[in-house]
Formats: sequence, structure tokens, C-alpha cells
Amino acid sequence: MPTSAPPKNRFERRRAETRQALVRAARQILAETGDTSASIQAIAERADVGFGSFYNHFESKTELFDAAVSDALEEFGLVIDERVEGIDDPAELVSAGFRLTARMADSHPELMRILRDRGLFHIHSDSGLSPRALRDLEIGIVSGRFTCGNATTALSALGGTLLSLVALRLDRPDLDGDEAASDLAEMVLRMLGLAADDAHEVTRRPLPESA
Repeated sequence: MPTSAPPKNRFERRRAETRQALVRAARQILAETGDTSASIQAIAERADVGFGSFYNHFESKTELFDAAVSDALEEFGLVIDERVEGIDDPAELVSAGFRLTARMADSHPELMRILRDRGLFHIHSDSGLSPRALRDLEIGIVSGRFTCGNATTALSALGGTLLSLVALRLDRPDLDGDEAASDLAEMVLRMLGLAADDAHEVTRRPLPESA
């Protein structure tokens, strides 16, 4: 999971560990049932921390579950970042994001279930994959690689399509995830302005190797 700068002393380390345990417990609940009505006591027990510790970190369950979603989205963005490092073509970055996300339904199922159920509310978030995708769209527009005029509008279309891919992968594990991801990425790239042949070629390039 994403982590901040290492705490400076034992107290801060323990405090950070307790907070992360609560976030981890909330993520598990979101992935398993999506039910945010679990009591604070139940969350604390799952996190293996004292009930009173909860209010040292969060004012409410809503704040905790928001933190859990943000934590999951940031992890998602970091996983993609690690795989696409070194790719400069904005079109290939969009394509790789789709194709790698499809594979994460197998490698990071908890993360993908949270993205499927909560991602729509965070398409324009300032954390996770959204700011990275917006950056790539803006670069593609400025460079002429993409012909769409508004990166924020394009992000809405890209994000919605990506979430539909996640839902498809989780709901239909029998389908070829790589093929579905490539097909959807190709459609998105054509929407962004690439010619059909170019979009097809980009979405069939070899994916970068794992780090």
C-alpha cells in the first residue's frame, strides 16, 4: 500500500501503523461487501487496534472509508506508474493503462473491486490514476497526438470506459481480458483522434515487463 515519509520516532511509527491498520481494515470491508455500516468496534477489531484508537485518527467512519478509497486509488496509480516508466507516447500510455488494469483483476482483485464500486466518484480525483491520466491527455493534446479539445472532458470518457472494463473483468472472468482491454483502448484512442490503423497498432504493442 502507499506509504508516506517514514515516521521519525517510535511514537510516530506506532501511530502510523495504527492508522494504516484501520485503513487496511476499511479497504477489506469495501472489497468484500462494500457495506460501510460496519460499526467502529467491528472495524477496530478487524484492524486489531483498540476502540479508542479510532478517534485518534478519524473523526467518523465516512472519513475512514474516504481515506481507504484514496489509499486504494493511490496504490493503483503507483502500480501503473511502475510499469509504464519510460514510455513517452501519450497514446501508448493510455493503452498500457487499460491493458495493465485488466490484468490487475487477477493480480490485485481487492483493489479492482474497490475501483469498480467506488471509482466513478473519483474520476476527477487529485489522487490515483486520474491526475496521471489528465497529465497524459494534456500532453497528447498539446503535442497534437490527440485532437480532442478538452482534457477534462476526455478524462470523463476515458475514466468511465476504464471502469466499465474493470466491471467486465470482474463480472466475466471467462472473457479474454487482454483482448477486451486492447479493444476498448483502441476505441478510446480513436475517440481521442488517432487514425484506425494507428490506434490498432498502439494497442497491440508489447506491454512493458514487470519491474
